[in-house]
Amino acid sequence: QVQLVESGGGSVQAGGSLTLSCAAYGYDTRSACMGWFRQAPGKEREGVASIESDGSTGYEDSVKGRFTISLDSAKNILYLEMSSLKAEDTAMYYCAAEENPLRCWGDAADYTYRGQGTQVTVSS
Repeated sequence: QVQLVESGGGSVQAGGSLTLSCAAYGYDTRSACMGWFRQAPGKEREGVASIESDGSTGYEDSVKGRFTISLDSAKNILYLEMSSLKAEDTAMYYCAAEENPLRCWGDAADYTYRGQGTQVTVSS
């Protein structure tokens, strides 16, 4: 059974940094793709970043240059380094994983597996 466990969320002032981690259990992180998505109150889920088995990455436009996704396959941990945080980055952040390569073309919010989320709050 696949289990994704996020950690690293918290409260930070605008301009600050946070690094989220996602430990994957029962899932081979060398599989098709993993990613992060977020959901703010009253808003739809939004894919933030993704990484495929070949190491290629993708980012939502508003986080490009500020967020970095990375994967430590040896430890089965996915990371999201976030810097220059803005109030609009405030949301629940979820780790997601997919085993079907064809689904990696889509938004991380639509991947098959997801964690319980970790809250990120940015105060201005």
